[in-house]
Amino acid sequence: MVTLSSPSPSLSCIEESGTCKGSHVSRVLVSGPDKIHGESSETKILRDVHISERLMEDFTELARENTEKDLETCGTLAAFLERGVFYVTTLIIPKQESTANSCQAMNEVEVFSIQNERELYPVGWIHTHPSQGCFMSSVDLHTHYSYQVMVPEAFAIVIAPTDSSRSYGIFKITDPGGMEVLRGCSETGFHEHREPEDGNPVYEHCSNVYKNSNLRFEIFDLR
Repeated sequence: MVTLSSPSPSLSCIEESGTCKGSHVSRVLVSGPDKIHGESSETKILRDVHISERLMEDFTELARENTEKDLETCGTLAAFLERGVFYVTTLIIPKQESTANSCQAMNEVEVFSIQNERELYPVGWIHTHPSQGCFMSSVDLHTHYSYQVMVPEAFAIVIAPTDSSRSYGIFKITDPGGMEVLRGCSETGFHEHREPEDGNPVYEHCSNVYKNSNLRFEIFDLR
């Protein structure tokens, strides 16, 4: 469960990957390196998104201390748009309050400031499930809805180190089905969502996100 809601002062760029020799781009997978996990219900044409796998690994390492204490960690993913493709170049880890199944971002004005200074799009977010499986909770879905309403390509990464079936997942809310369900839901906390009327699940794995080994990025840890 993650709640990201509001933008801080001391910014610390702690990682920027170097450009690799020989760029390699591949579709982000959930269950294997060369095949897409499942089919998308998306009827709209979504722009591709590129992200560095190293960024995900670095976030996991930065979250390790919390993970060992069974506390969630969350961060915002920001990207620039070039020739119809989003490139995730910035990970921002805000001040936050965490429990084993929740993470509340604090003082998000700092996050917005970094995005605005660099003219970046908020294309998604990443958080850990330190002792749970790799899935999107009802609270996660409401958090993600606010991203996907702004940017249809927005995605959510769940890092679940104790899930033996998959250690991470990259998800989005189905559109229009799941988005209509979330739009009409006013409940808070953990709760059940009704099935979309179009027969699709509320959320699914992304099919337009690619790993790009040549993509440079920076991380701001504001905690």
